[in-house]
Amino acid sequence: MRIAAEGWPFIRIGLALDAALLVIWYAWPGWTIAFPVVGALLTAWLFVFFRDPVREGPRGDHVVIAPADGRVCSIAQVEEPMYLHDKATRVSIFMNVLNVHVNRYPVSGEIEIVHYNPGEFTVASHDKASLVNEQASVGIASPSGRVLVRQIAGLIARRIVTDGGPGDRAVQGERMGMIRFGSRVDVFLESAAKMKVSLGEAVYAGRTVIAERGA
Repeated sequence: MRIAAEGWPFIRIGLALDAALLVIWYAWPGWTIAFPVVGALLTAWLFVFFRDPVREGPRGDHVVIAPADGRVCSIAQVEEPMYLHDKATRVSIFMNVLNVHVNRYPVSGEIEIVHYNPGEFTVASHDKASLVNEQASVGIASPSGRVLVRQIAGLIARRIVTDGGPGDRAVQGERMGMIRFGSRVDVFLESAAKMKVSLGEAVYAGRTVIAERGA
């Protein structure tokens, strides 16, 4: 199982803690077995959380691919003043702590902006999170038009990782970054884009088509 590089510091700490708990159990056998058992379960969860599976799926300028694993928690018509400068369709994907948290580019094109904005840590599934939470926005100029992807921290998340910078090329389905420990990703598209997902639907980064655009 491939593991995201950001996960190894946490996993190493977990393994070291597991070793210490085994020593405690060896020194004081009996009910202390609960300590290494719980520690092993937490370390196993870290491996699950930071997994980075290879993803294949539809590709092309006419499709927009999900940037995150999770469930569609909102599809809304909004004003997008940062990058699209127009009315847009916003598709929001909420990731729980069991989802893969590696984010992927929904389209190919040139990265024109990367903007980090510090903010609050409210529940990511709430609609206001797109406005008030800590977030990083990536604007991509694709052959079929501009797309804005916004990584949003949640109630537990405290670290947004965004790999690319202005002038870099985004490759559809390839890694864009990740958000640690529960979060949300928004995609802003032109209003004319045809939605291929519905509210509450489970989607997978790099695999699920969330919208179709003019070829």
